[in-house]
Amino acid sequence: MIRRGLALLFLLAAAPAYAQLPPRLAITYDVLRNGSAVAEIVGSFQQADGNYQLVETWRGRGIYALLGRAKRTSVGRLISGGVQPREYTDERSGRDTAQASFDWNAKTATFRYRGKTRTEPMHPNPQDRLSFILALALAPAGSKTGDYHLVDGRGVSHHIYDFAGRERVQTPVGEFDAVKVVRGKDDDRLEIWLATEFGGLPVRSVGVDKGTRWDQVATRIER
Repeated sequence: MIRRGLALLFLLAAAPAYAQLPPRLAITYDVLRNGSAVAEIVGSFQQADGNYQLVETWRGRGIYALLGRAKRTSVGRLISGGVQPREYTDERSGRDTAQASFDWNAKTATFRYRGKTRTEPMHPNPQDRLSFILALALAPAGSKTGDYHLVDGRGVSHHIYDFAGRERVQTPVGEFDAVKVVRGKDDDRLEIWLATEFGGLPVRSVGVDKGTRWDQVATRIER
């Protein structure tokens, strides 16, 4: 689940229509595996003049600290009703850096990993593995699903997220109104809570992957 990233609710019908994304926000999360803390993630967002930068850094705890650190970065543009990522990088201790870039004029995506580079036509609704969070936050009012092709340096995967309605979500830093987003079911399921107070940025996510439960919850929020 950590490898997939952060990677993310309300009362009744799905009706995502969040407040404007803040100029900047930093959220620190604890990551728990079956209830035990294994990592700390810091996600930072900032925007100016229609451009955004989203950075996620990961540091393991205990024995997981031996895995080193990881950093993912997405930069691009915020457009009317959507997001256009431009560059995505995924840096991890002991691994080659994976990179992806988007050419929105040519409608192509370029992948770079392990010394190999290839370019191919964009898939429908392309996002990278961080920018999709902003795409969910900016989904038009009344949207029932978010249907994206997620791009990283290795390739493309198709993800469909369902807006499951509004609800309150509890975290160590408080209780928030949020929109719940769900992908998958049973032993392959991800639930994300997007806080309206923070423009739809996530304050908690819970995933189940082959019987293992991953919980990523905000422990500190800085504007």
